[in-house]
Amino acid sequence: MQGLLIDHVVAGSIAEELELEPGDRLVAVNGQRLRDVIDYNYHASEEELVLEVLKASGEIWELEVERDPDEPLGLVFAPPEPAHCGNKCVFCFVHQLPKGLRRPLYVKDEDYRLSFLYGNYVTLSNIGRDDIARIVEQRLSPLYVSVHATNPALREKLLGRKGIIPIIEIMADLARARITMHAQVVLCPGLNDGDELRRTVTDLAALYPWVASLAIVPVGLTAYRKGLPPLKPVTASYAREFVRTWQREADRLCRKLGEPFLFLADEFFIKAGEPFPPLESYGELPQIENGVGMIPLFLDQAERVVRRARRMRPRTVTLVTGESPYRFLADFLERLEAKTGASLVPVAVPNRLFGEAVTVTGLVAGKDILEALKGRELGDAVFVPDVMLKEGEGIFLDDVTLQQLRESLGTAVEVVEATPQGIYDALRAVRPRRA
Repeated sequence: MQGLLIDHVVAGSIAEELELEPGDRLVAVNGQRLRDVIDYNYHASEEELVLEVLKASGEIWELEVERDPDEPLGLVFAPPEPAHCGNKCVFCFVHQLPKGLRRPLYVKDEDYRLSFLYGNYVTLSNIGRDDIARIVEQRLSPLYVSVHATNPALREKLLGRKGIIPIIEIMADLARARITMHAQVVLCPGLNDGDELRRTVTDLAALYPWVASLAIVPVGLTAYRKGLPPLKPVTASYAREFVRTWQREADRLCRKLGEPFLFLADEFFIKAGEPFPPLESYGELPQIENGVGMIPLFLDQAERVVRRARRMRPRTVTLVTGESPYRFLADFLERLEAKTGASLVPVAVPNRLFGEAVTVTGLVAGKDILEALKGRELGDAVFVPDVMLKEGEGIFLDDVTLQQLRESLGTAVEVVEATPQGIYDALRAVRPRRA
């Protein structure tokens, strides 16, 4: 009788009228036992409901509900406990973390439910036929699938796991059931590139449109790979050749399929020093959370923000960023500075926590920001991109809090949306220290 633990009840809702409370458990809806919030969403869509509730006191209540169409019950459940990953991927980022970070960062999840609910990438290596049947029945679409290679033997080597169902079989079953999937390949030079990558891309393109997009992202290597399989980094020269070869293939597939399908992560273009494709070649940006199209979108938005920007009272702001996007941010700030009269100073923060090879903004730590800003004149405020902080908690990867950063720097520190418009809006809100 496990059911779903109620985390809180929305004020004024049906659930509040029914006297449901945090700590109660919703066990069944219309006689259907609930395993997770997906079951709840699937079975609780009717206008007439019978709820079986296990109260925190141990009592069992049966409640009948009649409601207007689309009127929510007002229940918010505790997040599901994710299924843990049994893979030992040769490139796993969690295995490359330094000691001393908060415990949840070391948890590896491998749960198709989280893929559907939150867009997490999963390998589907722990999936069974019952899970596939559930995905089809409940229409859990889209899913986000880490493929890495469609060659079964190579994929088992990459995942460090034997005896798994070949991924192309699972994806073909889901495609026949009209489940949409977005796929990714973490590219490891010398392992799943070259002819193996061509096989993977060909196999997945054959499942279009149900495999709706495929992103290739470079392997991320930290300074903490002791005892792990040796991997080659994506170098500048490798990235140049890779971009020239595979962007042509992406363009060819776009012409063949009628819309963009294959995408290269921004990091390839940054490392290669090659120009980005036009923003329209990224379609509806289906892989932007995977670092695909972020810079082209930033550049497009920057043009519009600079055109609309207006003069303002003088103020000085320091903006911190990762090393990868630094030159794009610096160019935008230089032009915004000319339009507004503000003084805007970008600072690229070297990553000492994970190692110099890690250059993305989202993995910058609080202590590294303090080190990078030591001895600098910071002006009226320091802007920190929101992607550096744990959502809703004001804390960096190394447990430095926003308040600690403010106290250590002795100046205003503002969290800003990591977009041109977000930066401009925050700039306008800064109060200069001097009139």
